[in-house]
Amino acid sequence: MAFKQTSYRDTWAEVNLNHIKSNVEKAKAHFKQKMHLMAVVKADGYGHGAVKTAEAALQAGAAFLGVALLEEAIELRETGIEAPILVLGRTRPEDSQLAAEQDIRLTVFQESWLVEAEKHLSSKNKLHIHIKVDTGMGRIGIVSKEDLVSFANVLKSCEKIETEGLFTHFATADEKNSSYFQKQYHRFLNMLEAAADNIGDLSYIHCGNSAAGLRFPDKCFNMFRFGISMYGLTPSEEILDEIPFPLKQAFSLHSRIVQIKKLLPGESISYGATYTTIDEEWIATIPIGYADGWYRYHSTYGGEVLVNGQRAPIVGRICMDQMMIKLPEYTPIGTKVSLIGEQDNESITVLEAANRIHTITYEIPCMISKRVPRIYVGG
Repeated sequence: MAFKQTSYRDTWAEVNLNHIKSNVEKAKAHFKQKMHLMAVVKADGYGHGAVKTAEAALQAGAAFLGVALLEEAIELRETGIEAPILVLGRTRPEDSQLAAEQDIRLTVFQESWLVEAEKHLSSKNKLHIHIKVDTGMGRIGIVSKEDLVSFANVLKSCEKIETEGLFTHFATADEKNSSYFQKQYHRFLNMLEAAADNIGDLSYIHCGNSAAGLRFPDKCFNMFRFGISMYGLTPSEEILDEIPFPLKQAFSLHSRIVQIKKLLPGESISYGATYTTIDEEWIATIPIGYADGWYRYHSTYGGEVLVNGQRAPIVGRICMDQMMIKLPEYTPIGTKVSLIGEQDNESITVLEAANRIHTITYEIPCMISKRVPRIYVGG
């Protein structure tokens, strides 16, 4: 089934919710220990749409949701989602009361934050927090055992704050060489020891992102943060051969031909006249451009699209709202064009698009702007 959408343009992204569900179900079955699965839906579900992907993940067995910002958590609450939500980034202490009222968990790692938040919290709603420790990512988190003990001492005086979990994040879990991963893991074990002695039992211990969870399931404690691979994308090409089950890509990107014309030899295409026809050529215009997140690099580095199951090159510079492709023959206006997706026996994956412009799979769906409607199938 497809969800009804309101759109007035011939460009859209398609998100297969059944693929997301399949990835969640397979991930849950991957662990031998009891595992709470956190579906990470930050950045609008990595560009797939946070609400629909969150709903699909929860239906498939996810127990928790992860976001980056308090605003993202509130958006989910406003749609009626009641599952536990953790904000993975820092939230201002003055906004802690709003989080408590909405039953949203916050990530905390600063003593001063605890002191300030206590001033803003009421006794009516306790704030649940997860403590972030930095074991080598160098981003946010408590760095040393001594700092964690000091943090725990301040925490003991906070009557309106309840500690629910402790976690860290791996910097190189998606690389073949696991030596730095192992270093971080053992640092985390030391931090857990300090937490057990100074804070007590915690409901959730988590360190596994997609790469760590898929490669090292026995090192993920009792919660797995399923991010990029929930959407069917591999954390890195380097570990493709270590993915324990087939991932189903959920994202595809499509448009339609809005004009086609036969140009004579010597005619130039688009800004800068960077492409000039050699023979008589069929040139079609597609209504998608860099304002949609389909950046000019896709033409710079030899990008292709699919038309009638065949590859067609992008020619000339991609414009803000449109781009041009070269076709072997006349093709009717309205013909579907797939920038990412499958047609017949041919496909262009998110990974191919990422490699083309020298980036990572995470960026491609996140790049596609809000003005490209998301059409949901399955679910």
